[in-house]
Amino acid sequence: MNLVDRAKNIMLTPKTEWPVIAAEAPNPTAIMTGYVLPLALIPAVATVIGTGLIGGIMGTSLTWGIGMGVVSFISTVLGVYLTALVMNILAPNFGSQKDFGRAMQTVAYSYTPAWVAGILSIIPAIGWLGALLGLYGLYLMYLGLPHTMKTPQDKVILYLIVTIIVLVIVFAILGAILGGIMAAVLGFGMMGVMGS
Repeated sequence: MNLVDRAKNIMLTPKTEWPVIAAEAPNPTAIMTGYVLPLALIPAVATVIGTGLIGGIMGTSLTWGIGMGVVSFISTVLGVYLTALVMNILAPNFGSQKDFGRAMQTVAYSYTPAWVAGILSIIPAIGWLGALLGLYGLYLMYLGLPHTMKTPQDKVILYLIVTIIVLVIVFAILGAILGGIMAAVLGFGMMGVMGS
């Protein structure tokens, strides 16, 4: 299935799309290169345009916009990998099948609404709506876990909650590291924006 059809189907008809996904052989590399990377470019490019050309809270700086776009892209790719890894590690604790490929399917396709809504970052004042619309991905993950990870229905919510808690901690650490690197690399560019 091509990227556009998969993205459309997972967002509009997830109850019928998850069984189709579960019937496919999971290939983490193909999912990452053929689905995650192209869709992760949407919020990254929108961030470059919104922050670097249109301007946001920090003003307008192409250097800062590119830096934010790169951080968005890297954190998205790492985020998908780490989320799938955490989900796979936690699987046996919730009566679920331990299979990294299936975890990658679950995570990648559940993140779709956040990436598509990431286009809203072009207009910094409404960029936060993209994150809000991305919450629909949690519902998609809830629907997908029984199909991909073979999670018993009575354990889906707890599995999802524990995964989210672990990920909040992981992403806070990842955000601090990437933010520190970006501040160190682009610190002078930011000072120029703040000084103008």
